[in-house]
Amino acid sequence: MAENKTKATDSSVDDYLAAIQDETRRNDCAILIKLMSRASKQPAVMWGSSIVGFGNYHYVYESGREGDMCLIGFASRKGDISLYGLNAAPNHAQLLSELGKTKSGKGCLYIRKLNDVNIKVLETLIKEAVSVKK
Repeated sequence: MAENKTKATDSSVDDYLAAIQDETRRNDCAILIKLMSRASKQPAVMWGSSIVGFGNYHYVYESGREGDMCLIGFASRKGDISLYGLNAAPNHAQLLSELGKTKSGKGCLYIRKLNDVNIKVLETLIKEAVSVKK
């Protein structure tokens, strides 16, 4: 079975942030680190080269494939910030309807900037997702 490519690394989260050229995006990511760290009670750790993750959980699919991933995390991508692990929140659909301007993918939530969303609703979504996975 293939091994997971995305793993926790010793790479610097500070270096990752510093490499984000857009100041607004860099500041938004710094705020996300504070929110996610507070909710998970875990430090920010780089997963692969582009995901800032918090905590760790082990998953097993019906197919038998298994691995480890961060509880929650984010990545600054070209157009948006991708948020990972938030679909686990019990009130996910309700909270998304209150969150603001977002897009959803199969396993991700995409936001352009934090000013587009209700930060208190985002914080609730993060806390609920963490509480389910622990």
